[in-house]
Amino acid sequence: MNDFSANASDEEIVGFNRAVAIVADKLGISEQSGGNGYRLIANSGKDSHQEVPHLHFHLLAGRPLGPMLVPNK
Repeated sequence: MNDFSANASDEEIVGFNRAVAIVADKLGISEQSGGNGYRLIANSGKDSHQEVPHLHFHLLAGRPLGPMLVPNK
């Protein structure tokens, strides 16, 4: 993730964001396509339990996803 953020051109970063929007529209999960929205997440590094370092994202949708972070108790 950090490698992409550090090395991608502005055009590539914008292109990635547009690609996510196109996929969300085609899946019918974006608000623009009649869905209720989605969450895009990426795991990066040891603390995220990513065992093999690589760039990938998860597109979550289809139900209320709850808060972004759960407070520590």
